[in-house]
Formats: sequence, C-alpha cells, structure tokens
Amino acid sequence: MSKKEEFNKLKVSEEYGGVVGDVPFSKYPRPQLKRDSFFNLNGKWDCGVVVPFPTDSRGKPENDTYFTTFTLPDDFIKDRVILNFGAVDQIATVFIDGKKVGEHEGGYTPFSFDITDFLAAENPHKIQVDVVDTLDHKYPYGKQKKNRGGMWYTPVSGIWQTVWIESVPASYIRGLKITPDLEGINLEIDGDDAEYQIQIKPRANGQGSEQSLTTREKSLYIKIENPKLWSPEEPNLYDITIKGAQDTVQSYFGLRTLGIAPDSDGYQHLLLNGKPYFFNGVLDQGYWPEGIFLPNSELGWESDILAMKKLGFNTLRKHIKIEPSNFYEACDRLGMVVFQDFVNNSDYSFLHDTILPTVFPCLCDKGFFKDKNYHKDPETRRIFKETTAATIDALYNFPCICYYTIFNEGWGQFCADELYDFVKSLDATRIVDSTSGWFKQKKSDVHSDHVYFRKIKIKRSDKPIVISEFGGYSFKLEPNHYFNKNQNYGYKTFHSQAELEHAIQNLYATQIKPYIKKGLCAAIYTQLSDVEDETNGFLTYDRVPKIERPL
Repeated sequence: MSKKEEFNKLKVSEEYGGVVGDVPFSKYPRPQLKRDSFFNLNGKWDCGVVVPFPTDSRGKPENDTYFTTFTLPDDFIKDRVILNFGAVDQIATVFIDGKKVGEHEGGYTPFSFDITDFLAAENPHKIQVDVVDTLDHKYPYGKQKKNRGGMWYTPVSGIWQTVWIESVPASYIRGLKITPDLEGINLEIDGDDAEYQIQIKPRANGQGSEQSLTTREKSLYIKIENPKLWSPEEPNLYDITIKGAQDTVQSYFGLRTLGIAPDSDGYQHLLLNGKPYFFNGVLDQGYWPEGIFLPNSELGWESDILAMKKLGFNTLRKHIKIEPSNFYEACDRLGMVVFQDFVNNSDYSFLHDTILPTVFPCLCDKGFFKDKNYHKDPETRRIFKETTAATIDALYNFPCICYYTIFNEGWGQFCADELYDFVKSLDATRIVDSTSGWFKQKKSDVHSDHVYFRKIKIKRSDKPIVISEFGGYSFKLEPNHYFNKNQNYGYKTFHSQAELEHAIQNLYATQIKPYIKKGLCAAIYTQLSDVEDETNGFLTYDRVPKIERPL
C-alpha cells in the first residue's frame, strides 16, 4: 500500500471535510445566477467514477472517457437546454446522444453548451465526455506536477466541478454584472427583453426594507435604502431577483469599495469601504487528502473559513487555483476576503524563478530583470490572457474578491506591465498585484514581497506594502496526521505544538504588528493547511488544528 493510500484510509472528520453522498456537491453550483431549472448530473457515472471528483483522486489515468445516461423530468424543457461544466482538466470533448457538441480547453474555468438540437427525440439521453490531460504547460496548471514532491503536488485530471443542466426560454438572461459602491450598485443585464422587474431584499433582518422597480435599461444604477456595508466583520448581503418576460434569475451582492490613500504620515494604505484596513491572511491552496482539488462536500470550505476566522484572520490568498463558485459564496456569506491568484502556465525554472531571487533578493526587486522577453511563445501568452479574462468574468460579482495576483514568483511571467493594464481594463475595482514576490516591473498597485529566510523589515514605499508570503513553519502532528512519513517540506521545523505556537506568536508580535502603522497593509502567512509533503499549515492535511490561540 502506498503512503498516499495509507493516509487516505484516515477518516477525514465531518467537521472539516464532510461526507460524500449519492449526489456530492448538490448545492446550486452558480450562486450568482440561479434559476428554477436545475438538473444535477453529479454522482457515480456509468464509467465508474464519481463526478465531480478528479479522476486521479480515485486512481484513474490521466486521460479518460466519462459517460452516463440521464432522463429529463417531464415539462423540464422550456425552449433551450444548456449543459454546464464547472471545470474539466484539461481538454474536454462533449457528445450528446452520439453527436459531438463541442470542445473546451483549460482546466480551471466554467463553460457551457446549448445541447437542445443534439437531444434525441426521447429520453433517456447519453452524455459522453472525452478528457485529455497531458499536463501540457501551455495551459494553466498551478501546482500540479507528474513527479510530485516538495511544493509540487499530485496532478489531477478530468471533471472536477459540478456538471448540470438547465432549461431556459428562447429569450433569457445570459448574465449579470454587479459593481457595488457604498450606496448602491451598477447593474448590467445581458438579456434581450425590453423590460425587467427587479426586487432587492436585505438578507439580514432589520437591515432595511425591500425595494422594487421596473426598468427598460440594461445598465442602471440602483441606490440602496439605508445601506449596510460588506466586510469580514459584518458580511451584509442583499438578495436580488431579476425577472424578464419569460426568465427569472436570482443573485446577490454586497456593498463595498476598495482603494488606496496615504495617511497623515505619508504611508500608503489599502482601503476597505473608504477606511484603512489591515488584511490579515493565510495562503490557501485548496488541496484535500481524498479529493485533491475538492473536499468531500461544501462543508469543507466552510469549516476552513471558520477555522481561520477563529484564529483571527480575515483574508485567504487563494493560491494559483480557481475554486468552484460555492467556495466564494461561502466567503461572501461568512465574511472572508479573498486575494485571488491567476493560474500560471509556461515552464518553471528552479534556477531562475527560485534560486536567483533567493540569493540576490535586492537585484530581483529593483526592476533589473525586464520580463518582456520571458516566456515568449505567442500561444502560451494568448492562453494565459484568455484564461485571465475568463477568471475575472466568472468571479467578478463576488464581493469577497478584493485583490488579484497576476504572477507569482516569476512563474510564467511575461510583460507584467501590459498584463496590469489588461486586468485593469477588465476590472478597475480591485487591487492588482502584478508580481507577487519578486521580478517587479513598473506597474502594480502594491509593493509585494515574499520573506522566508530573513527577518521582515519594511522600508518606506510609494505603494502600499504587502508581505504576500511569509512564515511556513513546519510541524508534523502525531500520530499519523501527515501525508509522508519520510519527507517534510517547510521553511523552519519545530518538534512540538507548544514550540510552533510560541514561534508563530513571536513572529507576528515582532515582525508583523509593529509595521502596521508604518505602511504594512497585508500579511499572508504560509499556510492554511498542510499539503502533501508540506507540513507548514495551521491545520494538518486532514484538517486537525495545530494551534488554538488567535494571532
């Protein structure tokens, strides 16, 4: 039995991971655009795999064919039938009743097909999904590596987010774009109807009264009566219903703004809702011992969020991985800011991307290395930009997302200044960190450093200062709350929980908190949980806490 198989025999507690049911991940998978037609295709498919868990988490090969049959309920079909995929890694070709519907490339973003004209005359219907995943680095791949170890993890392939069907009228609402401020929202409706009825209801009792209006505008500003703002401390949300002639969708929003401004001493600060705010965060890589890319259920995400809030954190840096939408909904609802990384593609160089900036940090921090000629392959650059745009489109409406990281530690980095402009053109409302760690160029909203092998020292900057990675203190919790008995990856090793907790408390007391009044705006500790060989989490890989006291 392999080490991974031995570890997976451990029972992941229901508090942290939940349990796999007959229809795992049964919540409506697109909380920002819900309608009453929802037919979930998750569960055990005829090929023997359980959707949506990635096939590698169940011992399947990289390339596989998924197939199952389904019977649509009576009167389900209105006019058109849409087949939706949360994500499939990496290339998916979809067939309905033996006819090819289409193909999608890239393993982290959602896609859909109108399958109405492909459905045979009678139920049941057959769906087939051919998946190819060679871990081609022209596509975003994050931390996946065939020869896993250290900071590289078990690769995944196949369907790893919810598959579902919905039925829509011929004229339906294709999408919404919600941009909040402190008093209301700008609402953009992607639809063809001449008129829409809108209802807004505060989610919490006593938060305000319901509002209703009818509009013929596709883009309009709606002022909220007695507005209550969203923050980690008070995650106030509003439900919104938009009804056209035939179609009705439900969504939600939070009122909040982001910004940058100096204090009286000239230090630049990140602002939340117009006020300086310290983003106290942890690195969250979103890996799990059984499902790899997924917990056993949605409860796993909620438990991680609540565990970090209990320790005093208000921010998760979602590290080079795009999660299913219900993860972000949980952050919105429970009150947790998300710093969202885009997912790297192109090849990684240990010498250039890690050794060089570690040995010569000052050289790599002063713009000496120009990235115009990095990763020059035009197709790889195109795919990164397209995936970045698709990521922003998918996540735009979630109020928890306050910050984007374009490149991490030079991985796949090219033309960062141009990418900064590109991201800002798609979303000017969030903070943008162009180069997290090193290889800084000219354009970025923040000065972003990674500090592991030296003391944290903050120098005055003309930008808000973010320590976007630090810590990484390692400790293996006995008995058996680790993935690999013989391997250990971290940046400083401790041999007892008491030693670990004392060291982390001292790190915050001496190297983080004193700098908050001197321009330090955010600090991201590595990390939320252990991941395979890495044992530097506040939680073990199977989600057992290592420390208890808030930081």
